[in-house]
Amino acid sequence: LRAAARECDEGGDVPADLVRRGWELGLVAGNVPEAEGGLGTEHSALTGALYAEELAWGDLALAAHLLAPAQAAIHILLCGTPEQRRAWLPRLCGPQFIPATAALVEPRLDFDPFALTTTATPEDGQYVLNGHKCFVPLAADAHVLLVYATDTQTNSTQAFIVERGAPGLTVREREKNMGLSALATYEVALNARACRVPAANRLGGEAGCDFARLINHARVAGNALAIGLARAAYEYAREYAKSRVAFGEPIAHRQAIAFMLADM
Repeated sequence: LRAAARECDEGGDVPADLVRRGWELGLVAGNVPEAEGGLGTEHSALTGALYAEELAWGDLALAAHLLAPAQAAIHILLCGTPEQRRAWLPRLCGPQFIPATAALVEPRLDFDPFALTTTATPEDGQYVLNGHKCFVPLAADAHVLLVYATDTQTNSTQAFIVERGAPGLTVREREKNMGLSALATYEVALNARACRVPAANRLGGEAGCDFARLINHARVAGNALAIGLARAAYEYAREYAKSRVAFGEPIAHRQAIAFMLADM
């Protein structure tokens, strides 16, 4: 994975073969019960955290790319209606890979997931989406986007299933992210005059979704990725300190270096 990561970072892309191999491992489908269209027995946040940490130990950009579809699939599993789970999970977890992603982050300094400026307004059996998202992974290739917005009727953060090619949905140019060259992220614009989705596409239906629950799951995954990356950095620094010789001895013998490794 390390060798592949170096190649991806230099080329700025993840080869399709590597994505296919990750899909075959069941990174998403293995965490979705077989009865819901996946390959597993039941969803486990602990299992997800363990493999997120191990993937990030190899490379953070690759890990984020491989796990991006889970942002849609797992959230539909946790909060979707029975009809939504039947309609979407077999497609997102089946042998024919259907790229999916989630659009939550907004391009503003005071971004707050519980106070989104992107809005969803009910109108004639539909929801009119209006706003601007950023850092949306794989948006250019995604067939399904789970878009988070403030429901103007309930003033709560809700999610909406938006299919590729929906009117008023525009994926802009790829972003440039320091340290994540291989991860393709994009800005996504939602035009209020055109971007409409059926009311049935509101995650959880009329009851909506428990956004606090979903954001907690996302935070666990994000923390696991951070731990994997930090562990890789520590192990690299430790081995370097043990092999780098200065003034006749490994620099790991120096207290200042040993203390830094201990802190890590």
